[in-house]
Amino acid sequence: MKYILGSASPRRRELLAMLQIPFDCVSIDADESYPDNLSGEEIPVYISRQKATAFGPIPSDTTLITADTIVWLNGKVYGKPHDANDAKRILHELSGKTHQVITGVTIVRRQGNEEPKSQSFNAITEVHFAPLTDEQINYYINTFSPLDKAGAYGIQEWIGAVGISGITGSYYNVMGLPVHQLYKHLFPHI
Repeated sequence: MKYILGSASPRRRELLAMLQIPFDCVSIDADESYPDNLSGEEIPVYISRQKATAFGPIPSDTTLITADTIVWLNGKVYGKPHDANDAKRILHELSGKTHQVITGVTIVRRQGNEEPKSQSFNAITEVHFAPLTDEQINYYINTFSPLDKAGAYGIQEWIGAVGISGITGSYYNVMGLPVHQLYKHLFPHI
């Protein structure tokens, strides 16, 4: 079986590599908009399915993995910030609160000449942010690269060390790929 990660994210590539399966990476240009009536858990699953569809036909004996991650707080989605000012706004809104990081994953498998089979799931992690000062937020934005991260932060970076007081759920999910759940879906009989 050949595995393809449909993502340009270096973090997802690093996380999938932890499972010790050989895979190729393909960047997928997909529409990441979603219907307004979707709730937090449904949004990243919907987008991960959109990415799988945008990949096109699945080759024989291939498994495609696509994912999308959002930050969800008070019924609002926090995706990737548009610029540094947007990142500051997002971090101020997350400061001192508990939010959810939700990743949707879609797996599409094609065995031989059979029709591809698709399954999707989500993983939810609660992240508890301590109150952040303006100085901390400014330092993080000026020193690191939060513009490519949902919620404008990376848990594995400085802001995670000084600002996150605790999590409930998968740490790797907050990085962008719930590898434990993914492994269970890829290899259910192991």
